[in-house]
Amino acid sequence: MSKYELSLTGAALVGTALYYGHKRYTSDCRVQIIAADPDSDTHTEKRGFQSIRSILDEHCPSLTNPSLAYMIPTPYLFSGILQTAYCSIQTLKRDHLSDIVYDRELRTMSDNGTISLDWYPKRDTNPTGPIAVVMAGVGGSSYEYHIRCLVKALSGGGSGYRVVVMNHRGLGRTPLTSPKLYNLRDADDFHDTLQHIHATYPQAPLVGVAFSMGALLLTKYMGEHGTSSLLSAGVAICCPFDMTLTGRLLDADTLLNNNVFQPLVVASQLRVVKRNLEMIKSHPLGFDMDALLKAKRISEIDTLVTVRVLGYRDCWELYDSASTTQYLDRIRAPFLAINSMDDPVVPAHGLPMDKIRENPYTAMALVKHGGHLGFFSGVKPRSWYLTPVVEFLEAIVSPAHLKHNEALGKAKL
Repeated sequence: MSKYELSLTGAALVGTALYYGHKRYTSDCRVQIIAADPDSDTHTEKRGFQSIRSILDEHCPSLTNPSLAYMIPTPYLFSGILQTAYCSIQTLKRDHLSDIVYDRELRTMSDNGTISLDWYPKRDTNPTGPIAVVMAGVGGSSYEYHIRCLVKALSGGGSGYRVVVMNHRGLGRTPLTSPKLYNLRDADDFHDTLQHIHATYPQAPLVGVAFSMGALLLTKYMGEHGTSSLLSAGVAICCPFDMTLTGRLLDADTLLNNNVFQPLVVASQLRVVKRNLEMIKSHPLGFDMDALLKAKRISEIDTLVTVRVLGYRDCWELYDSASTTQYLDRIRAPFLAINSMDDPVVPAHGLPMDKIRENPYTAMALVKHGGHLGFFSGVKPRSWYLTPVVEFLEAIVSPAHLKHNEALGKAKL
């Protein structure tokens, strides 16, 4: 082969690589918005309130602007598994994006159980300013890297959000003061926390942001309470709407489950158990502590504890009851779900896109690459969703939006 032919072959290979690289990392990475068609009869402006689609179009260029609405993954984190694994190993990382110090508030619940609220900045700063209430995923807490990055990003936005992360019982170094443990079916602590914050700061608009299993509880709360919800808006990141499907995937014998998900989550839950053995042993049901301490999978812990506490036959009946697709049509405040098509825990075929489209209050931002809680973009990885979450929540507390809602409220009286 001549030098000329070699050059042509090399150029063809380079061109092909650039074409497929562009297709994979640019043209295929456009953000897809799932929402009610603004031209249909379900358009919310015809119903007397601002549609979530119009909020996104007007205030969230990172989701809707044709030039900006891309989630291009970090080149070396090109798959959902890599994105997910990278997020898992970043848990304790500290940098300028996450260097915050919380102001902790301990709350005693009606059964003498304790949750902790980690505020940033100080809880009494600007008592009438908006407040974002954040929940981590299963076994997570305010100390995780992606939580701290979100907290700092929201507090540094133009609306000056105060952010409070709710740590569930026994998590985030919260003392366990009653035998009751948090679970994926019970949103009562979240509801009580919102009532407490609203009673303390009655003039402050409240919004919610939650991740993974926390997003499950957020969705459940907003659907159960509908028009009486204390939240002006909610953002659910990687919500496992179909918990039966997610439970099956998590329980599967795979490399990722066996070496990343299961060890991390089980270890975090067993740390709580080991730190609070006597309190857990005092539960009137009496758990098999030996089996619990030897558990290797999340489903084992749920079977030994949550299933017995809530009275289900097995963990699969529990997961089915915890699924939140049934609550989506009852949500009556702007609700944005952010999901990835390559999420190994929440697969795309389990996402309730039709339900999202049917409710004019709900929308989903769907990206091709992001994994579970990853969404890392840029050569130096940074969580892509920080910008759209800040844009969306700042729009919710903008003077124009609040004035619009106030006028609607008066019109209904």
